[in-house]
Amino acid sequence: MSFLSRSSIRQAFSLRLARGYAAKSSSAEQIPNISAKDTSAAAEEKTLSSCTPGTILEGLNYLKGQPQVIALPDDEYPSWLWDLLKPKVYADDGPGGKAEKKRLRKENQQRIKDQNFMKTQ
Repeated sequence: MSFLSRSSIRQAFSLRLARGYAAKSSSAEQIPNISAKDTSAAAEEKTLSSCTPGTILEGLNYLKGQPQVIALPDDEYPSWLWDLLKPKVYADDGPGGKAEKKRLRKENQQRIKDQNFMKTQ
């Protein structure tokens, strides 16, 4: 069993480990649109994302030599992704429960913010 030295590993992966920022794409470049499976079915379904499939997502590709990030159709993303922005609902489990602790913490944070604001006036 042979062991590789740290320098030999570094030399082997030096090209892969070199990172840099990607250049902005020119508007002249055309990227083909990703077509929907069925346009009539797509019209019936509720659109979940804010951009259409095939849209180039600016600012997500920051490494050189990487392909541009393109938005996919909504059905190709995992279902849990659409629930991330929904507020959490805690069951009211009585005094000292998780719901009450969250409510009291939020009220206390707001009280502190209000006090700090009044100090600046």
